[in-house]
Amino acid sequence: MKYIVWLMSALLIGCTSAPKDIDPVTEFQVERYLGTWYEIARQDHAFEEGLSNVTATYSRQDDGGIMVLNRGYSAEDKEWREAKGRAYFVNSSDIGHLKVSFFEPFYGAYVIFELDKENYQYAMIVGPSREFFWLLSRTPTMPESVRNRLLNKAESLGFHMDKLVLVDQDNT
Repeated sequence: MKYIVWLMSALLIGCTSAPKDIDPVTEFQVERYLGTWYEIARQDHAFEEGLSNVTATYSRQDDGGIMVLNRGYSAEDKEWREAKGRAYFVNSSDIGHLKVSFFEPFYGAYVIFELDKENYQYAMIVGPSREFFWLLSRTPTMPESVRNRLLNKAESLGFHMDKLVLVDQDNT
């Protein structure tokens, strides 16, 4: 687990700005964003390789930041893996642009660039570059038409769909 946290942090060191031509959502409401999200799709990296049933749970910290708990199941190791971190807004709390750390004092970008603002049922996230992409949902699955529309938007913004992993959410 320490390897996962170290690698994740190493990839994100000091990169807290949004990638070029990716704008964070505005009118963001953090209280509506808190809770558990399911990973529907991601660009795979060593720190998540082989993981299924991946969730991200966000909760408030006393210092105004957000506690992050990422969790996924490794079928190969037959065990759950977790990474705990904390996130803080880069500018203001009504802009979906945060910096997240799983290994302080190093932070990386967490930019919410697409969000279901009506019901907060889906979100698309980018890290410090287009090599880091996540599609999240409040439920373990989402309608195929919604997923396809969102992934088409991501592709039109320059994300590499050849590295895309559709996450198995079988609730092991």
